[in-house]
Amino acid sequence: MEAIARLNNVPTSPRKMRLVADLVRGKRVGQALSILKFTPNHGAIKLEKLLLSAIANWQAKNPDEKLEDADLVIKTIQVDGGRMLKRLRPAPQGRAHRIRKRSNHVTLVVDAISTPVTAEEVETKEKSN
Repeated sequence: MEAIARLNNVPTSPRKMRLVADLVRGKRVGQALSILKFTPNHGAIKLEKLLLSAIANWQAKNPDEKLEDADLVIKTIQVDGGRMLKRLRPAPQGRAHRIRKRSNHVTLVVDAISTPVTAEEVETKEKSN
């Protein structure tokens, strides 16, 4: 069963956040946490907290399963553009340049790796019943 965590209006440009998100996409949760902990980008701090929140959401959905036994993996991580604050900066000769302060929305989905069941395992289970 998968768990979702969302982070809205992070005051970082989506382009910078995608660079960090690409580092952990498809990785196991333990490996992703260690990557984010030692990544110097500002977005890594926010993504680390988001990943911890997704793990907590997964534990709340699956109270019977142990976190150590379930191989959690980052199934999807998506970074979308958020709202944009528009400001004006003075420019030469009485002009003004527009400054766009970008933000982003991050959606992270964590899921347990399910081991695929082979046809031989199904046959042995049917024979034993």
